[in-house]
Parts: sequence; C-alpha cells; structure tokens
Amino acid sequence: MSTPSIPTLQLPTGTPIPQFGFGTYKVTEGVYEAVSHALSVGYRHIDTAQMYGNEAEVGRAIADSRIPRQDLFITSKLNNGNHEPSDARSSFDRTLADLRTDYVDLFLIHWPMPLRYNGDVALPWPVLEEFYDQGRARAIGLSNYEPEHIDAVLDIARITPHVLQIEAHPFFANNQTRHYARQLGMVTEAWSPLARGRAASDPTLSEIGNAYGVSAAQVALRWAIQRGDVVFPKSVTPSRQERNLDVFSFELSAADIARIDALDEGEEGRTGSHPRTLNRI
Repeated sequence: MSTPSIPTLQLPTGTPIPQFGFGTYKVTEGVYEAVSHALSVGYRHIDTAQMYGNEAEVGRAIADSRIPRQDLFITSKLNNGNHEPSDARSSFDRTLADLRTDYVDLFLIHWPMPLRYNGDVALPWPVLEEFYDQGRARAIGLSNYEPEHIDAVLDIARITPHVLQIEAHPFFANNQTRHYARQLGMVTEAWSPLARGRAASDPTLSEIGNAYGVSAAQVALRWAIQRGDVVFPKSVTPSRQERNLDVFSFELSAADIARIDALDEGEEGRTGSHPRTLNRI
C-alpha cells in the first residue's frame, strides 16, 4: 500500500496537526503490533491516554519504528484520578517516560469530572499551561468538555485551549459543542467517528459508499474529514487500518453530505458517557 498524503489542520499555535490518525482506545492486547503496522502504512498521528493503560507499548512501537520524532504527532490525556496538580505533574512525567519522548504534541484533560474535585472542572488547567510553557506539551486542550465546562476553564485560563476532543459521528453530530469550540479557535477532534461500529452497517452510508466504490465506514470518516474534524479510528486488523486510511481518493457531494447530516439523532445517538454525569476514576 502506498503511503497516503494526509492533510493537516492548523492549531492556534501555528503548528499543523494531521487530520487523520490512529486511535488506541481499548487496544490493550497486541498494542505494539497494531501501532507498528499503523505506522508502517502511513499513520503519523497516534492518539493514546493514561486511562488506556497502553502508553508504554505505544512508546515502544514508536521507538522501534525509527520514524523521526518531528514527523510524528503524539497525543495523550490526563486520567480522571490525576486532576490534583501534584498528581497531574507526576503522571505526566510517567506519560513522557512511557512514550519514550521528551514532549507530546498534544495533551488533553480527558474528562471534566464535574461530580468530583468540588465541581472544579478547571482544576488541572494551570498545570497543563505549565507543560505548554515548558515545551513538554506543544499544544494543550480538553476532551469531553461541554460548553459550560469550557467556560469554567476560560475563567481561569492564561492560554485558551487549542483543541477540543469530543464524541462526534453521523448519528451524534454534536454540532452545538463543535461550533462553540470553533468560535474560540479550537480545533475539533472527533472520537468514535464510526459510532463504535454502527456506521459500518448503516444502510444510508452503505448506499452512498456503493456509489463511490468504498465502504460505509470510509464514508463516515470522509464526512468527518470534509466537515473539518480530526479523526482517529481504531482497528487492530491490518486490512481495516489500511481501508480506514483510504479516505482521500474520493470526495462526497453536497447532496451526500446532506443525507449523512440527516442521520443525526441528537442525544439519542450518543454512544459514550455524558460529560455531565461521568464519575469514574
């Protein structure tokens, strides 16, 4: 398979971020092999997190790939139990050690946790600003934050978050939160872009895909790309990794995008936890 040319978006820092990456959520077995293959076929943006418990294996695969560090974009996230400043600092040190790097390209607060830490969803943000000032996180941002949570961060922030990572896919477009973040200049990343597999068998996506000679999953990913989101589908299957990456050989028409937009079910389409109620450490 030839290495694709992956488009980039520009972060508020001026740094490019690859619009397509490889997600490692729930990849706990065969991590090294999955990441190694993804890198070998052209993925250069790797998304992991302290919560995933796989940073050490991700780091080993990256190191063994011998791809120059400056050619990679590595993201990790602060775990829910590490919001206190001292815990955030020590856990970040471990993240860098496990990933075998002096810096991450992006570091996010994974969940706002409004039911803990006395409701202070902005508690770790000044520490992330420290990481940014030190150059150990080249960009910083939020994951799963609703607009009211973002506002709480802005109330105390020196640095406006650069990125917002949220659940977004054809069945849960999450447009209100996306639009709010973009008004603030934040780049949006869409997790679960295939709706935990639902997209692969959707009749509308399949019908559209047939017209282009691609899969329903490729249609869902292309829709996200065309609306300006960063996506990082997860698969440990080599052939699926390659097929997911092949979303740059076709372009959806405005009519097709409208059909996909119409699949949005609002909150009924959400597949993950709600940021206002998640309370898991």
